Amino acid sequence: MTDLKDIGASLFIMSVPPSSRADNDAQRRSQRVMLKVSVVVLTQGADNRLMSEVTRTVTVNAHGAMILLGMKVSIGQLLTVRHAGTGEEASCRVVCLSPHQAEKREVGVDFIKPSPGFWRISFPPPDWTNRSPEAKKSTGPSGTPDKLKSAKALKAVKP
Repeated sequence: MTDLKDIGASLFIMSVPPSSRADNDAQRRSQRVMLKVSVVVLTQGADNRLMSEVTRTVTVNAHGAMILLGMKVSIGQLLTVRHAGTGEEASCRVVCLSPHQAEKREVGVDFIKPSPGFWRISFPPPDWTNRSPEAKKSTGPSGTPDKLKSAKALKAVKP
């Protein structure tokens, strides 16, 4: 059994509310999971020097992640994300930039090659939402339904 702490991760499963853009749902290929994973982001700087930053994810999905990043990046830029717990690396492309929040911003990255096992979890089924019957039956550790949405989602985490 793999413990999330052994791979440098903490887990909080929930259905992330959809964006205000109506076409975003049609483009969603896999469920987002709020998962803090320590990662190292590597890229080539403008002066051809290797730049790196130790950071963490905000959310992950089977096709990439949202990460907190202080270094300056641009849409379309290629990055390498190294999973700090496993040492595995994945090539990614920057697809989304949020406005700066303090010293770091949220940066959306997509894997260049499909890597559904990179985060070492199983994702909830595509049709799972916080409105699913299973979500309404389960409550999280604090007794509130907002913490862990369903037993079904908990089972989605590989042992």
